[in-house]
Amino acid sequence: MVNRPFRMNLQCSSPVAPCIRRVAHKRLDSDDQPPAKCARLSADSGDPQGLLGTSPSSPVSPAANPVPATHQGPSRIGAFLLLPLADRESLHGAMNTDTGDELLCKVFDMGVYQEKIRAYGVLPPHRNVAGIRDIILGERKAYVFLDKDFGDMHTLVKSCRRLDEEQARRLFRQVVLAVAHCHQAGIVLGDLKLRKFVFADEKRTHVRLESLEDCRILEDPNRDSMSDTHGCPAYVSPEILSGSTPYSGRMADMWSLGVMLYTMLVGRYPFHDPDPATLFSKIRRGQCCLPEGLSPKAKCLLQSLLRKEPSERLTAAELLAHPWFHLPPSPQDVASGEQEVNSAEQTVPSFEVEENDDLFC
Repeated sequence: MVNRPFRMNLQCSSPVAPCIRRVAHKRLDSDDQPPAKCARLSADSGDPQGLLGTSPSSPVSPAANPVPATHQGPSRIGAFLLLPLADRESLHGAMNTDTGDELLCKVFDMGVYQEKIRAYGVLPPHRNVAGIRDIILGERKAYVFLDKDFGDMHTLVKSCRRLDEEQARRLFRQVVLAVAHCHQAGIVLGDLKLRKFVFADEKRTHVRLESLEDCRILEDPNRDSMSDTHGCPAYVSPEILSGSTPYSGRMADMWSLGVMLYTMLVGRYPFHDPDPATLFSKIRRGQCCLPEGLSPKAKCLLQSLLRKEPSERLTAAELLAHPWFHLPPSPQDVASGEQEVNSAEQTVPSFEVEENDDLFC
């Protein structure tokens, strides 16, 4: 009897277990080999000075370097042709050869894939959160197919140096909508950063959360006490660094949102230093400079998120009610976006910096 993989079609997230049916095709992992993966052409965003610098390769910013010699070409799983993405670790491009649809594919070991995708069965569908389109189960690997995207927010900010307030308002509101939806459903995202949010369209106007695989599902939605200390140092909150007592997962997410918005508007992280110990000391103090070019409402919003005391930060629902989101672009906002950037606090010089994946994400 020939072993064959199983396939699950998931058009939308649902707590109900999907039907499983046989798919007649050669097993991709019959010899325990995952799809070929290229060595990455550039690290995530090593940036010891806290500057965003020049943009690495991405789906909307083609790689300048040639594909390494280790590239082994495409692989096939069922109706899908998988292509390694040199700039997106753990992700593969996927094309359905029957329909021509282009998707993304994440490959997990069978022992962990159910836990990795469990949140999709808990969270109701939302236009700002990517959903699972299909799952194919092999003997040792699970192939999870997600909607194709058109690059991430981190790459956009790097390429633009910084965003004017009107553009940042449109994009950041969608980010907050995704986080608020997750929080309401009892899901804490953790490790939030610009790179986790991608564009669903080529014009880069529709933002969605890339995946839910690193989130935490709360057993009691009213209790979000946590003690995990993982995450990107540039976005980590002061209470996580203290490590002495449990912290609120939702409020830690809100701090990370503050870092994201600051980075979008200013073009650099609010806290940065080449030495990790010094960086963490700055974050623990919770004091950062707000450039003069920002509007009063933008400053108010940032100050309401980047607060050392977690209980003083806005919740996701409160954040969406902030006046900064509900006003049309003012002449001041437009002028601010068009002005020449002279302040060193706002300028992002264009140069290569030594990359350090352990420090920045």
